[in-house]
Amino acid sequence: MTRDGTRAPIRATWLGRVPYREAWDLQKRLAAARADETIGDCLLLLEHPAVLTLGRQADEHHVLASPETLAARGIEVLRVERGGEVTYHGPGQLVAYPILGLSRRGLLVRPLVRALEASMVATCAAAGVQASRREGHPGCWCNPDGATPRKIGALGLRVERGVTYHGIALNIAPDLADFDLIDPCGMPGVTSTSIAREAGRPDEAPSTATVEGAAWTFAAALAAQLDSQLERGDDVVESVAGTTRAAAAVTR
Repeated sequence: MTRDGTRAPIRATWLGRVPYREAWDLQKRLAAARADETIGDCLLLLEHPAVLTLGRQADEHHVLASPETLAARGIEVLRVERGGEVTYHGPGQLVAYPILGLSRRGLLVRPLVRALEASMVATCAAAGVQASRREGHPGCWCNPDGATPRKIGALGLRVERGVTYHGIALNIAPDLADFDLIDPCGMPGVTSTSIAREAGRPDEAPSTATVEGAAWTFAAALAAQLDSQLERGDDVVESVAGTTRAAAAVTR
């Protein structure tokens, strides 16, 4: 809360396409700074080159592709601190990392998860796609209670020193064939989908510009869910990263 009793703002930054390791390092720097109260709450919005990440207790057998196949495609597999199973990230997918001080907001993890899910649902709705949460299966789903539920968004968080990092991945228009490399979120046979496919554009190519548009829709929805003002700017990221952008290798 601020001194006048209102919720503290969330500072959102669009980073473009950032290699996973660089964004991971940035998250940890920002989370440490937030825990030290040298920065406020922030939200990183970006996409990654193709990469697979495993949650801290994830079963690596849910990676279906051979090491040789992944190496030939230049796809790294990384085990990270978040919860959840294996996740694919790649071009055409929105990734959002909320760096939030929970106690300062009077916020618990479960309500934050619900807010993130609702924000993914709102982002889909803004694109004309109906989605919702699925009880017992965190993330965002199309037809969650039907015969063929389809996963459109994944979610996995980490909390350290009362600060969140990691976050969500929402499929805007990725190459859905890449999800055949894994059992998405450790669920054999689950169907992955995207906003483009659900909207009747299955051949739409990944576009960073399209992901950026969805990113700001998501950011506005999350700020509304958390009863906060959304601010845009690079200054918090620059102060922690020590560069004019989050990482030297960011591509636009």
